[in-house]
Amino acid sequence: MNQSPISAFQLSKPRTPNAPAVILFSGGLDSTTILALAKHLGYRCYALSINYGQKHSSELEAAKQIARLLSVEQHEIIHLDLPRFGGSALTDHSLHIPTSNDQANLNTNGPVIPITYVPARNTIMLSLALAWAESISSLDIFYGANAVDYSGYPDCRPEYVRSFEVMANLATKAGVESLDPENSFRIHAPIIQMSKAEIIRLGAEMGINYSQTVSCYQANTNGEACGICESCQLRKTGFIQAGISDPTRYQAHIKN
Repeated sequence: MNQSPISAFQLSKPRTPNAPAVILFSGGLDSTTILALAKHLGYRCYALSINYGQKHSSELEAAKQIARLLSVEQHEIIHLDLPRFGGSALTDHSLHIPTSNDQANLNTNGPVIPITYVPARNTIMLSLALAWAESISSLDIFYGANAVDYSGYPDCRPEYVRSFEVMANLATKAGVESLDPENSFRIHAPIIQMSKAEIIRLGAEMGINYSQTVSCYQANTNGEACGICESCQLRKTGFIQAGISDPTRYQAHIKN
């Protein structure tokens, strides 16, 4: 008998029944899967979305809708002005988001961190999640890092997650005062070693409607995807490999 994809996450169950957890939640495919999984495991979920100055806000509109549908305890959207620093095609309007039509999207010289990387984004977001978690007496933070089908961002690697967890327990009152390792902060990245197809199958088992999610780097105001940015390409391939029909809402000129 095949093992249920969900059963692999039993070690991530709450240490106490109905424990609070903060979930970094963008409204995309990965973070929606993480949110649904945390709820399935028995956490009381506090969803944290960040408007960091990304070029479109349709993913945040999706986050609002999904948070309501999944009945989270609380959904907060924090506004940051990361475009002031620049350095990323996701926040700087003078930089072009690479697509499948661009030579710049082809990597022929080994690992290269793409221009869509936002400097220190996950560190900033996890720090905010940590602050909220400590304020609500939560010791659990979930985020959708993935090191398999991803863009090569340094803050999505397992060693980064482990390092942030160590820092979280060094830098907080809750971490320092805890004498029991079982009562320390945990940074959960349960899909970090999963392919996009495996993530989609996991979500499908939990009944997630992925048509409501927005992953595209340049979605329009209706949340419709461009179909050609790297995020769209990873998502398309994931549905194909999962053997599940792609429910993504694409812009009218896109042919699936």
